[in-house]
This record gives sequence, structure tokens and C-alpha cells, in this order.
Amino acid sequence: MSAVTSIRINKKILKQAKELGLNISKICENTLKIYITRLQAVNTEITRESDPGRWSSWLGHRPHATEGSPSFGFSCVVQGVSVDWDGFERYLEARYGNERTRRDRFNYAKKFADVLLEDNYRRLFQFSEDKRSHILRALSALAKYLGVYEQFKRNVKAYGLTWSGRNGDDRIIARLTKVVDPNEVFEWIKQVKRANPDFEDFMDLMAFSGLRLVEAVRCYNLIIGLAREGRLSEYYNEENGCLEHYKFKELFIRSSKKAFISFLPKELIDRTAKNQRSLTVGQIQSRIKRQPMKSRFGDIREAHATFMTKYLRPSEIDFLHGRVSSSIFMRNYFNPALISDLRQRVFKGISEIKALISP
Repeated sequence: MSAVTSIRINKKILKQAKELGLNISKICENTLKIYITRLQAVNTEITRESDPGRWSSWLGHRPHATEGSPSFGFSCVVQGVSVDWDGFERYLEARYGNERTRRDRFNYAKKFADVLLEDNYRRLFQFSEDKRSHILRALSALAKYLGVYEQFKRNVKAYGLTWSGRNGDDRIIARLTKVVDPNEVFEWIKQVKRANPDFEDFMDLMAFSGLRLVEAVRCYNLIIGLAREGRLSEYYNEENGCLEHYKFKELFIRSSKKAFISFLPKELIDRTAKNQRSLTVGQIQSRIKRQPMKSRFGDIREAHATFMTKYLRPSEIDFLHGRVSSSIFMRNYFNPALISDLRQRVFKGISEIKALISP
């Protein structure tokens, strides 16, 4: 049974906690559990050993702390803290708009919670850098939820663990050695369309826009849903010939992946709007896996960028692929004159791509 109490918290810290969506009550409760568990263990040790000196050696002594005050040090284990997984799931829902990201964070945190709760960081060295990065991101979210994030950061640093997976140089080398032939990718799109006629409009949308798979699915479904409600004009700007993703921030403007606009011919929008059935990422991927062809959805975006260099500057491709900040978008790109010029060149490229992926 819960009890109501009041505590004093620095206004700035309280504001930051609320902005991050932290469960203040749960964090305070878990922090108290940590201290209670530690102090009870220390009292037991002192009673058994009759050695008050064990306070500083067992808990970790701070040189500048008041004599006799226990300090938990950077490696304080979060033992005795129970995780409210339902509450953590709700915390993720409030913090992350992407369902897949939420699912990954939750699953990794639950599977590797012992790393955080039992100071088992050495376990992470057995995994690849990419997987270790996913685990650390999930544990970071869990640590924030439990109110032990600063302690978590110190442990990560102490063990020499990294967050970003492959470093910048490795990523550049991997991209240089990964050869994506646009014509080969466009031929694969034709194969997918022949084997799956119901995917034809969706595959055209991906090929013409260069959107990521998740973004393309959201875009496709949004067109269908708004058309059904007679509200498609809220999304598709017919005068500019573009889908204005930025109007639906919760779907397309994420912390690390963004999509602002996509130029697409009205003919494709009209075809897509007539579809009655929405799609899911899982449905598309599972269908392709059952067919004798390798999934190359990740290559479509790179093929689109490579092909569009015939008509667009690198900065313009970055803009269309969402690799600019929202402030740069509004300041430099949301300009009717620039949009008109950019649209003309994009549609030249789309016309060529259309010819390459037509049956």
C-alpha cells in the first residue's frame, strides 16, 4: 500500500525531470530501496564483525565527505530495486514515438537488466559493438526511469564501454566498401512488383521518394487514411507536388531520423489513395522472406541518393532524406522559389526511375 508524503526538490531539477517524463515517485522510492538495502547490509556486517571501520571499506569512502557518512561510490550496485516493467513500458511510450524503438529498448532492458541491477557490466564484452550499443541505449533508458542514470554513466565510463557501435571511421569504410548498383536495385524492385502486384504502389513510393522503410509505410498508410476521410490535401500539396511530412511530426520528425517533404507525382498519390488496405513493416518483410529473393529495402534509399546526383546537389539530397535539422529546413529550404526549382529537377529524376522500374 502506498503512502503520501512530501519532499523538497530543487526547482530546476524538478523541471528537468518533468520535461524528461520521469516518474518522480518511482525514482524516489527506488532510491530509498537502494539506501535501505545497503544500510541494512552494513548494519548486519557491523553487528557480526564489531568493526565500524567496515563502513568506509564496504561502501566506499569519499575523502571530502563528513566523517562517518557512507558513500556509495561509482560502482554502487542497484540491488533490492524492483523494476515495474509496466511502468517502464509506459515511460518508453511517452518518450519514444517509434514503436520499433520502444520495443527494442524494452526487450533489451528486460533481457540485460542484471547488467545495471547487479553491476554485471563485464557481460557486455562478449557482444559485438553494434549489439552492445543497442543494449547500452536500453539500459540508459532504464537507468533514467529508475533514477540511477548518473551512476550508470560512471560505470559505463569506468568499464571503457562505448555507445555508438562502430566509430565514424569504420562507418565511412563500410560505406565505401559497400557497392550499391542503382540499376541492380531497381531491377530488384521490378521483381518484387511482379511477384506482389499489391505492393506496386508502395514500391513506387519508396523508389521515387528515398524514404526509409518505416517512413514509407507510415506515408503510404497516411495517404490512404486521409483520402478516406477527404483530408488528403492536408498532407499532399498539389501545387508543389509534394507530401509535407513535417505537418505530422509525431510520425516523421524523430530524434535521429527525420523526413520533411517528398516530391511525388499526383498520379502515384491518386493510385495509392484508392487502396483500401494499409501495410505494416512486418507484413512486407515476411512476404519477401517467403519468396526466393533477398530483401533489399535498405538499398533503395542509397540507390535513390546515388541516382539523384544526376540532378541534385548533395545538400539537396540530404534535405530530401531528412539529414538536416528542423531549424535548417525552415531557414533555408521552406521557400516557395527554391521548392519550385528543386521540384522540377526531382521530377526529372523520378521520370527516369519510373522507366527503370516499370514492368
